[in-house]
Amino acid sequence: MDFEDTPEEAEFRAQVSAWLEENAGNFDEGRDRSRPLRGREVIERSKAWQKIKADAGYAAITWPKEYGGMGGTSMQNVIYGQEEAKFNMPGNLFLIGIGMAMPTLMVHGTPEQRERFIRPALYGEEVWCQLFSEPGAGSDLANVRTRAEKDGDEWVVNGQKIWTSGAHYSDWGILVARTDPTKPKHKGLSYFLVDMKTPGIEAKPITQISGAHHFNEVYLENVRIPDAMRVGAEGDGWQVALTTLMNERQAVGNMGSSVGVEELITLARQTELGDGPAIRNMAVREKIADWHIQAEGLKYIRFMSLTALSRGETPSPRASISKAVNAPRKQDLSAFAMELMDLGGIIRDRDLSPFRSRFQEEWIAAPGIRIAGGTDEIMRNIIAERVLGLPGDVRVDKDTPFNEQPTGL
Repeated sequence: MDFEDTPEEAEFRAQVSAWLEENAGNFDEGRDRSRPLRGREVIERSKAWQKIKADAGYAAITWPKEYGGMGGTSMQNVIYGQEEAKFNMPGNLFLIGIGMAMPTLMVHGTPEQRERFIRPALYGEEVWCQLFSEPGAGSDLANVRTRAEKDGDEWVVNGQKIWTSGAHYSDWGILVARTDPTKPKHKGLSYFLVDMKTPGIEAKPITQISGAHHFNEVYLENVRIPDAMRVGAEGDGWQVALTTLMNERQAVGNMGSSVGVEELITLARQTELGDGPAIRNMAVREKIADWHIQAEGLKYIRFMSLTALSRGETPSPRASISKAVNAPRKQDLSAFAMELMDLGGIIRDRDLSPFRSRFQEEWIAAPGIRIAGGTDEIMRNIIAERVLGLPGDVRVDKDTPFNEQPTGL
């Protein structure tokens, strides 16, 4: 592993840092920061920042120049993310479009599809969502039951999707639907692009325990999608979806935490137990040590991936370890911090709770991270089969036509 920037990477980091100082530093000039942005204001602010980045070539660093990218390396993309994280910039509404949908179109899309969608996504003019998971097909995505039936030059889609982030404000969605139920479940799927304003689409909010609304149930009733919006060959949707999922899991596995071991140590120093400061309690110290060791392990796994990227190599499936460890760790660490606060742990008022209630917010959000981009169980299977070389799960339904599989209904 190499922990230092190469000369070229150091030069790029300095270039990015200087650009961000000039542009990110002045982005909010004139805005009343005492009033939090809400609703459409957040979306418009994110779109404005996305356009600034796109004009400068930083919105999609690894994309080929022919699509408006920089033609840069994955390591340059990592460096930019590290430097931008130093500023209070808008949340990324474009992760699905920029990081998942458009790279999929670059591989599997038609020239017309690439011409129509890539530039608007790059400049933040259109926001995308992902219509994959269903109530009975989350971890087993190939089990989707949403149907798409051919009618002339259109497909008529009926079904239900769930956990769709941003469906209530998205312009377009990437959709996996079953087009041939007589084939095994992985072979009868097709992949579509769908206008979220199409008649028959209804997004119903799922209100989280935090009171926030990021996810939705999406119902599709006789939704008509032109065949020109199909990506890849009919029945080849699983292979197209795998391209999307590979990008998704990399993004979710690298998600950081708003609070960690350093904040927990500070909290333990400030918290008095019956026998003195919590930081002197051996049980507390043992917990902190465990999470510190995990953090160091995750750091070095990340360094291994970054070293591979820097050398132009493809990171190994060991990247799945990051998600398998990091998501439960976020949940456990924040829960322990709330226990240290005693009754204060239930307070989510940012003006009253330590660290502006970030431990509480992390604890509430963490279970979703254990599902998004592949559940804990999926990650363990990947590690077992592709890292440790253990035998794969027995899949008795692999070659059975989908319409002959028992449903339990």
